[in-house]
Amino acid sequence: MEKERSDTLEAQPTNISSESSDQDTTTKVRQKWYQNLYGELKTPGSALQIVLAAAVAIAIGMAVTANVDEIPEAAPILLEIPGMLWLRALRATVLPLIVTAIILAVQTLKEMAKDGAKLARWTVGYYVLTTILAVVHSMILVDLVWRRLMVEVGSDSLAVDGDDQDLIEERAAVKPHNIVVQVFQSFIPSNIFAALAEDSLLAVLVTAVVAGCLIKGPDSSLLRGVKEVERIITIVITFLIKLAPIGVFFLILANIMTLELADIGRNLGVLIGGSITGMFIHLFIILPIIFFAFTRMNPYSYWLKGSPAWVTAWGTASSAATLPVTIRVVRARGVPETINKFSVPLGCLINMDGTAIYFPMVVVFLAETQGISLNAGEYVIIVLLSTLSSIATTPIPSSSLVLTVMIAGAINVPITGMYAVVVAIDWFIDRFRTATNVSGDLFAARILQTVTGIKDKEAADMEPHTVSDDHSNNYSNEAIEERRLSRPPA
Repeated sequence: MEKERSDTLEAQPTNISSESSDQDTTTKVRQKWYQNLYGELKTPGSALQIVLAAAVAIAIGMAVTANVDEIPEAAPILLEIPGMLWLRALRATVLPLIVTAIILAVQTLKEMAKDGAKLARWTVGYYVLTTILAVVHSMILVDLVWRRLMVEVGSDSLAVDGDDQDLIEERAAVKPHNIVVQVFQSFIPSNIFAALAEDSLLAVLVTAVVAGCLIKGPDSSLLRGVKEVERIITIVITFLIKLAPIGVFFLILANIMTLELADIGRNLGVLIGGSITGMFIHLFIILPIIFFAFTRMNPYSYWLKGSPAWVTAWGTASSAATLPVTIRVVRARGVPETINKFSVPLGCLINMDGTAIYFPMVVVFLAETQGISLNAGEYVIIVLLSTLSSIATTPIPSSSLVLTVMIAGAINVPITGMYAVVVAIDWFIDRFRTATNVSGDLFAARILQTVTGIKDKEAADMEPHTVSDDHSNNYSNEAIEERRLSRPPA
């Protein structure tokens, strides 16, 4: 009897602690919306801070561009320095992050056997499928809507100056079969250290997969070293993310100040508007339908919660530089680490839906401005080459600009002075392409979690006591562990 009373008394603090935790959670939920907003605004590197920084930069840049006749050439260059330094620091974490994430993910997949192979198949298959969908619906819209709004330009606009001609001839040397060869070569590095030095990310990823397969863990000293490197990279990334609003502000401000609003004519407006509309359709209609079909979750709520990733992508125009933020956001959404560390780095390299949408638009733009109408066979060639080229974008220098010339050459569309216009505004459209690409990675991670059913080992052990996905972040690991230990024995 005394023992039972003693057990009851010992259990009381745990129950009180549990009730206190529930009350704290309820208090957080009942906070006024403006209190939550203010708290988000005070958090260094929060999504709200990044969005506000981008909005202020756009407003200032547009105001300066509209009211100042001649902006000094040095002004945008000097303004970009803080953002450029932040971007360089962020990119410096990408290679070690990819290497450590892939090695640790492969080690986990080895333990899963069938589940590991299932994740690899679904990841690659999903990325290829969404890329094909992106190209096809872009091509349909271009043919039915956008090309009809474009007009043939005069001979003066089609003229090419000497410098541009040299650049065009150099890029025209890239043939379709060269792209196929380049894609396969990019998988296998001839020199691992050269691949690391030259940022050949796809080659580095494949090398990391091989290393992850060969390391004999979990007692391997090399594996312990990899985990330590990952810990250090995580600390660095956490610090850099806090500086994201500053970096994004200066990057956007410097680029907006170089935008010549007066030079945006009808054709260029259609190119920009059509490209962005195609990406919005993919992002807000196609991907949400796929996401809901697999997960039965609200895709728009999920996407908004991932705003730090796609806002950073828009600000940096680099999927690789955004990778640390994307992994952090996917982790916060409760996606298992195994899926996160495998699918997100791979998606960063081959999941280029935004780029795939852009290729048909820009090639038809080059054709229509010359009065050239394309036939169905040429549209099929554009679709095939755009799908392949979007995957090959990462390892090829000047990526989309080089590939644009190649695709246009494959259907015999001459490269004229309008190509210089494309080059001039590519930096702007590239931000939307990158944001679309990164958003696709966010959706993919959650879909792959549902399809494969993979769970982290710790989560699987705690499955009977885990809370729902929407509220998982309200409970600390210590609280969950305390509940598990306080549970009466069976």
